[in-house]
Amino acid sequence: MDPTWYLRRLSRMGPAEIAGRVTDVVRKRQWRGVAGEKPVWLPDRRFATVPGEDVLAAVSGEAVKDLLVTADRLMDGRAEYFGVERDDLVAPDWSYDPKTGRRAPSDVYSFDIPYRSEDAVGDIKQIWEPSRHQHLTVLAAAYALTGEDRYAERVAAQLKSWWAANPPMRGVHWVSGIELGIRLLSWVWVRRLLDGWAQVSSLFEDNPVALGQIWHHQRWLAAFPSRGSSANNHVIAEDAGQLAAACAFAWFPESGQWRETAMASLDKMLRHNTFESGLNRELATEYHGLVLELGLAGALEAKAAGVTVPESTWLVLLRMTDALASIVDNKLRPPRQGDADDGFGLIVDGDETSRWASLLDTGSVLFGRLDWWPETPGGDVRTQLFSALAKDIRVDARRPVRRRDDFADAGMTILRDGGLWCRCDGGPHGFLSIAAHAHADALSVEVRHDGVDILADPGTYCYHGEPEWRSYFRSTAGHNTLELARTDQSVSGGPFLWTKHAVTKVLAAGTPSRWSAEHDGYAPSIHRRSVELEGDGLRILDEVRGESRPCRLAFHFGPAVEVVLTGATAKLSWTADGRERSASMELPSQLRWSAHRGETTPPLGWYSAGFGRREPAWTLIGAGTASTEMTTLLTFDPEGPPL
Repeated sequence: MDPTWYLRRLSRMGPAEIAGRVTDVVRKRQWRGVAGEKPVWLPDRRFATVPGEDVLAAVSGEAVKDLLVTADRLMDGRAEYFGVERDDLVAPDWSYDPKTGRRAPSDVYSFDIPYRSEDAVGDIKQIWEPSRHQHLTVLAAAYALTGEDRYAERVAAQLKSWWAANPPMRGVHWVSGIELGIRLLSWVWVRRLLDGWAQVSSLFEDNPVALGQIWHHQRWLAAFPSRGSSANNHVIAEDAGQLAAACAFAWFPESGQWRETAMASLDKMLRHNTFESGLNRELATEYHGLVLELGLAGALEAKAAGVTVPESTWLVLLRMTDALASIVDNKLRPPRQGDADDGFGLIVDGDETSRWASLLDTGSVLFGRLDWWPETPGGDVRTQLFSALAKDIRVDARRPVRRRDDFADAGMTILRDGGLWCRCDGGPHGFLSIAAHAHADALSVEVRHDGVDILADPGTYCYHGEPEWRSYFRSTAGHNTLELARTDQSVSGGPFLWTKHAVTKVLAAGTPSRWSAEHDGYAPSIHRRSVELEGDGLRILDEVRGESRPCRLAFHFGPAVEVVLTGATAKLSWTADGRERSASMELPSQLRWSAHRGETTPPLGWYSAGFGRREPAWTLIGAGTASTEMTTLLTFDPEGPPL
């Protein structure tokens, strides 16, 4: 990072956080000798909680088929990480980045490596992701469901390879706590799913190398917790991994203390990271999913080990699940809001299994399904495995009696009518002082028709290495909202840092058809927007109060939508469920409208379906001078005949 970034980052910390980070710096220097220390382990090292035959038999045939397709691709050495296809995963080089062709140093003290520098290490996420070992949990699940030793043998070979290539405190895999926490979760579930394999004990509890790795991972997490303005989803991953490992691998004298500390921190941080309404405070939906998965994995592991899980932990997880059931569209897709990096807490299903349907199925087993919840397919692998640890958790809570459309504390309102779904954004600018995963998207809208992105949130695409693209996908002009004077509503201080946050105020919400809000990001000017659901369409009214300034009003479309612009009228068309669909947009006539698709200098007209992937999509830009009222009318045409 540029030195000025560190100064800006420092300015967002309080005294306690600064003191804690100074302590971390000193400790990191002292830890150079820690790698050579040896753990002491207990003589009794049993692994008790494993899924029974009834649990495995409850997995649906479709879920098994999907899992085995993914597992067999992995056996062939093939997988995709963030848009990069790999075919070298039979025997991976754990430090190699196939995107840039660079190899991170593997025999250097971990805290000496500038892991954020693509020139020094390559794309760090490409290197870190396979080392979360979530592809190994998939292979272990394939073994559990089929009994075929080839899956277990591959898992064992890769674990031994990773342990040999990544001794404690050497290389980039000992730098970030979220990576250690998620990796521990994977190891817990690999051990559980390989329980029927004859050599599993010699791989784990009777293997000094494995015992050393598990101990060093937990000791690292105890020493370097995420702090202050970084205590977001990272700290949840650290706590969940530490808790799960200390419960499932309770093989060390320190296990009791690690377990107690991690359980207390997980309970506190889940509450800290979650609004009372149940939405995640980062206001980045994929992190809602990640935190929910991590929280469930940690709490269920503790319950299975006989550890008391505070009711407040279950209450947060219940609220998160009910909130998820409320915000998904009629195809079980949640909003695309804020950053998204395809992060999962635990993967034991095939690539085609919906994580959102799976989370709702898990919630149904643990907490009970409410009448208004959307229907889900059921029978996924993860839900059945989680049910082996606990079922029917009783929480003293008043649950919503109907589907919730307005989440006032999070500033999210959902307008819906049948297959028409619209998310309106009137929430805070991210979480904590740095708002790391926020976008400059105040008052943006996201519109879907039967699950198809019409007015789309373009997504995230990247974090490191491509600053122009990172800036575009986070920008105000990169969202369905109004930009003034060619500046963002909130001020970025770097890839995961905002130094000035727009403040948004919701003026009207709570009715099924109307929402209104304003923000001060362009003070003294105020941008106010109203959205009204009108039968077969939406009316969007934008107003700028204060001095007259140049503006750009942006509308971004999903990749399935074709757009033909004539003057201030846009004709939209797409295919869904075997039918031709169409709509029209009457745009503010006082602005000059232009259509853009797949432009690169500068970026404009793109959609990112997942991290590391982007594709051209239409964007309409209206340029001019902001006036008192600018009205956009989106009208959906009647459904056409089948193709």
